[in-house]
Amino acid sequence: MGQCPECGAWNTLQEETVAPARVAATRPAKSTPTPTVHAQPIAALGELVEARLPTGIEEFDRVLGGGVVPGSLILLGGEPGIGKSTLLLQAAQGLTRHGKVLYITGEESLRQLQIRARRLRTLSPNLRAAATADLDAALGLLLTEQPRVAVIDSIQTLYSSQIDNPPGTVSQIRACATALQQVAKEQEIALFLIGHVTKEGAIAGPKVLEHLVDVVLYFEGDPQGLFRILRATKNRFGATDEVGVFDMQAEGLVAVPNPSERLLAERAVDVPGSVVFPLLEGSRAILVEIQALTTPSFLNTPRRVITGLSYERVSLVLAVLEKRLGFRMLSHDVFVNVAGGVRVCEPAADLAVLVAVASAMRNRALRSDLVVFGEVGLGGEVRGVPRLETRLQEAARLGFRYAIVPRSNLQRPHERLPLTALPARTAQEAVGLALGSSREEATEPESPFD
Repeated sequence: MGQCPECGAWNTLQEETVAPARVAATRPAKSTPTPTVHAQPIAALGELVEARLPTGIEEFDRVLGGGVVPGSLILLGGEPGIGKSTLLLQAAQGLTRHGKVLYITGEESLRQLQIRARRLRTLSPNLRAAATADLDAALGLLLTEQPRVAVIDSIQTLYSSQIDNPPGTVSQIRACATALQQVAKEQEIALFLIGHVTKEGAIAGPKVLEHLVDVVLYFEGDPQGLFRILRATKNRFGATDEVGVFDMQAEGLVAVPNPSERLLAERAVDVPGSVVFPLLEGSRAILVEIQALTTPSFLNTPRRVITGLSYERVSLVLAVLEKRLGFRMLSHDVFVNVAGGVRVCEPAADLAVLVAVASAMRNRALRSDLVVFGEVGLGGEVRGVPRLETRLQEAARLGFRYAIVPRSNLQRPHERLPLTALPARTAQEAVGLALGSSREEATEPESPFD
């Protein structure tokens, strides 16, 4: 059968060996079960202080909620070559300060692991390594070595001899993860599991794997891009709105505590079509440059080249420019790019794209100390976006003085703003404010709505 009768997906069914069902023991009808556990008032439970183990990588610890909790199960997924093994090998080096760390690899030999460890300078005596894909051998190592932290690279390569299916199948992954969880909880071992991802970007294997672990991390980013981003989609010991930003260098992954300065370091000022947008990544804001270029088109269908943004959202913005603001977009090729290889997915970038394209069409540069954000509707209205203060504080920290924001955001209760916010109710008003403030002789952009 090629198609799943439940979800309709093709080529997703996998064969599993079904063990004979156990016959449940019969119980007398009127017998009362004897309780083996006793309930307690939740308020009477003693306060437990979590002892976390810092990895020494500030961005990694931020995502984990302050460090690794002993006995926790942490699943790390990401595209091939994104740097999952590199990140955990560097984290293992930092965790050797708290005790023995065991790295079990089923994907490469010990010689290959040693070559990478030499390049990353992770040769601590407390970091021990083994190469095996057998589940029983891995469990034996955990019991005999008694490490404080262990890494399994990867869960898809492990197999149990008691299951006939090959490694990576649903039954193998479920059985291996369950066995590892039991040992990790009993021995208080913090266990990292590296997981493969499917072409859709989800972690391969049964969904029960993500329910089984305590923390689910995704390592994202273009391998050819500037930054790699670590985010948590599940965390029983902390928040899931934190992200860690890393840069891949020759010596390994380097934490980037201030990515905004890196992204705007090579920004060209006084160039039409360039606007700064405060992007939300978790609980932090990152300033990125959105660039637009328009040229007269000699084709029947003008070109639309979009990099780093949703093609559908940019098409929506171009339609608003054509219909609501009177720009002749059908006679121009449009190129829109997010500098630095960053991917922007939130609708709050609509207004920044609209202003950048309008600036390119009129060949007028914007102020160099201006940021723009807001969602644009099909009627040309500018809708409110979340986390106004967070975006403006990051912009003010880097020296920006003005921001074009949705009017509805300023009507809500908020803290004292760190810069001058210019409200815009429609896209036409936003373009007027942005291009009107591009004159060099203007020291204070005037808003007609004050």
